[in-house]
Amino acid sequence: MILSSPGSSFRVLAFGAYLKNRACLIDGGKPHWSKLHGDLSNPKACLALYDSARQLTDDASGPLDLLVHDMHPDFYSSLLASNLSLSTGVPSIAVQHHHAHIGSVMAEYELEGAYLGLALDGAGWGADQEIWGGELLLVEGCNYQRVGHLSRLALPGGDKAADQPWRMAASALHLLGRCDEISKRLSNWTSKENAELVRVMLNKDLNCPLTSSAGRWFDAAAALLGLCGTQVHEAQAAQLLESAASLWLNKNPDAVSSGLAQITDNLVLDLSPVVEKLLDTSEGLVDRAAAQFHLELVDGLVRWVLMAIDKGPKISGICLSGGCFHNKILRERLKNELESNKLNVYIPNIENSDCGDAGLALGQSWVGIQYLKRGKTLD
Repeated sequence: MILSSPGSSFRVLAFGAYLKNRACLIDGGKPHWSKLHGDLSNPKACLALYDSARQLTDDASGPLDLLVHDMHPDFYSSLLASNLSLSTGVPSIAVQHHHAHIGSVMAEYELEGAYLGLALDGAGWGADQEIWGGELLLVEGCNYQRVGHLSRLALPGGDKAADQPWRMAASALHLLGRCDEISKRLSNWTSKENAELVRVMLNKDLNCPLTSSAGRWFDAAAALLGLCGTQVHEAQAAQLLESAASLWLNKNPDAVSSGLAQITDNLVLDLSPVVEKLLDTSEGLVDRAAAQFHLELVDGLVRWVLMAIDKGPKISGICLSGGCFHNKILRERLKNELESNKLNVYIPNIENSDCGDAGLALGQSWVGIQYLKRGKTLD
């Protein structure tokens, strides 16, 4: 059981994320999952989601009470949910991506009340129509408040930047006021012409949307350290950065941070000083620098969370979710540090569930049930 009475009587179908899409029906307080469809950029995945939504609807113990989809209006999952709502008369709502991530943890642990949520991932459509991905949220059922976020990076070329970490390295250099170093530092990853084009894009703010994504900070660090310039598979840069860090930390388990990450009064966690330190890395010290990036990130996150708790209302604990928590160094060190500060920490059981987008539909459906339990207006 993930939902106790009165929520257990509701039947809610959630349509999942854009990446690693999987639908979830909560019926009788229990989740019923579709198979993993893959990314909705693939028409076959879209057709599979359509079939799964129909099958889950047919398998439900009675008429559905609610359909739930991502906040992004152009995703196939959002359009499918809206169309099914029109054809069936079942109401539908949109749930913000990171609210759903935290909701998946609260569903797994059957949490009620106010919790701080730390969501770290690659991307999710924000309420301000920007790309979020490094978020501190105050979550209480169907309500959430964004209380802080990571400092923002530009995405030169938009979605291309997620596939080509060298673009994120260029973005970090631009943020640091070191655009003149882009061509030289990134010559191993791209041509001089491409590097110059991206430099101009950044300087003129051409096709450079902003993101608070934690994943893109990992990409920038990996590219600047010479570990990955173009990704063959998702999260390759972050995985290579973690692997390099693990090699050094296994030999230096007592290493500590220097407190480089900065936190503003309005709870923005600025990682630019952490990345700037990487620019001084000598040949042969890449593993150490990768480890230092992780240590500084964890230290900054802990101080950030504690500051948010001091500034905010009383909470019952903190929930951690998002694809970045597949990173073992981040997951284990952050959890240990937060618990050492007397916090109740909740994180998806990696063996049984998914902290990334494959588990998002559980959080979407959980948020939907909170709407129904509180009698929210759904029109």
